[in-house]
Amino acid sequence: MAYFFEEPSHTFGEYLLVPGYTPADCTPDKVSLRTPVVRYNKKAGETCPLMMNIPMVSAVMQAVSDDKLAIALAKEGGISFIYGSQSIEDQAAMVARVKSYKAGFVTSDSNVRPDATLKEVVALTEKTGHSTVAVTEDGTAHGKLAGIITSRDFRISHCPEDAKVKDYMTPLSDMVTGKDGITLSEANELIWANKINQLPVVDKDGNLLSIVFRKDYSTHEAHPLELLDSQRRYIVGAGINTRDYAERVPALIKAGCDVFVLDSSEGFSEWQARALHYIHDNFGDQVKVGAGNVVDAEGFNFLAENGADFVKIGIGGGSICITREQKGIGRGQATATIEVAKARDEYYKKTGIYVPICSDGGVVHDYHITLALAMGADFVMQGRYFARFDESPTNKLVVNGNYVKEYWGEGSNRARNWQRYDLGGSKNLSFEEGVDSYVPYAGHLHDGVTMTCNKVIHTMCNCGALSIPELQEKAKITLVSSTTIQEGSAHDVVVKNTQISSFN
Repeated sequence: MAYFFEEPSHTFGEYLLVPGYTPADCTPDKVSLRTPVVRYNKKAGETCPLMMNIPMVSAVMQAVSDDKLAIALAKEGGISFIYGSQSIEDQAAMVARVKSYKAGFVTSDSNVRPDATLKEVVALTEKTGHSTVAVTEDGTAHGKLAGIITSRDFRISHCPEDAKVKDYMTPLSDMVTGKDGITLSEANELIWANKINQLPVVDKDGNLLSIVFRKDYSTHEAHPLELLDSQRRYIVGAGINTRDYAERVPALIKAGCDVFVLDSSEGFSEWQARALHYIHDNFGDQVKVGAGNVVDAEGFNFLAENGADFVKIGIGGGSICITREQKGIGRGQATATIEVAKARDEYYKKTGIYVPICSDGGVVHDYHITLALAMGADFVMQGRYFARFDESPTNKLVVNGNYVKEYWGEGSNRARNWQRYDLGGSKNLSFEEGVDSYVPYAGHLHDGVTMTCNKVIHTMCNCGALSIPELQEKAKITLVSSTTIQEGSAHDVVVKNTQISSFN
């Protein structure tokens, strides 16, 4: 006879946190959001080899996690898992771009030859939105530097459109440059000492390597939580599948990937166990691989015992996911997180090994992140949240007079990521388990993540907690009725501003 759970499963929206005692020293500036990402022997006094400074990672999705978003999120202290539904070469190239990125050192994306026309410069600046154009002998980002031309050097209304760049640019002989190997602080000293707006960095042969901008100094200072490896490169993750891991993983390791996750709609399978054992047996325990997704204690224990470095929770809770509708499988995200967290704690008591858990999906409002953490999650994975920002790889459009960004599921007909829904059958997507949609545009990732983390921090103070483990120990959580949920929103008034985002 089938097993029946006695209690219904619940979502985050059905719970609230009850405030606890807040002592005088429990203030927002003292709260830490640092959290472990991968397994470690906590009982033996080991420290986790990979920590995040905020409990947020971006989803393994075409519409969310590419190298641009990975860099932006690492600046804030989180990790992006670059999507695996692309060729091995393309995914490895994205990882390599993140690892080669040097904060403050920008590879020029606006470049022309000296014999280009001012009309071409104008067209280029309109395309890129950048007013500084590097002039190199071959017109490439790393060609031999000849000069710089900016919007200050000419006015197109007063100059012939077919005039040559070389006649208006600031030539190399009049420029201050930095040499290969210069540090960011040294570059900024040169910028301020010479009262210039940008400093090209060149190699010994005069080839352009990068440009340091005056305006980026304050930007660098604004990211005190940036997540760096031992070589001061940004941390980045990658999604892999249970089909081509033998070829994909070594290529991603070579590119510099810091952590992997087996991206699957349902992870309680022999395929994931095989992949975990193969990767650890062939590449060593230093290669960290998360697994999932699961929604109960049995699924967690299976993956933990087979070597998962973290376990991902959630089936069917994503905003673009229709797995529950199509297949009738899944579980309320809150209930799944609570049960898996209990299993994680029991596994730790039994083995001394702490296996972090990631709540993936079901987050509609910022406070749902705090609830997920209080219920035992070490961090959350989000797709829709990050798809809204400038840094996501999708197009920004105007729909019905409002700015939106495209967002589609990996199980949609657009993505056709059959590997994520693979059950060992034929190599195709039998039916859709995701939709193609839009999300409201939300500006820069830095602004959004800062606001979200501030909300989490302030709520933790309401609970008297200065860290995530302390929140999990002290939190008091109550199940609420539908009437209570209605009471918690604006009611019985006419709201002036109705343009309120789900993430406010």
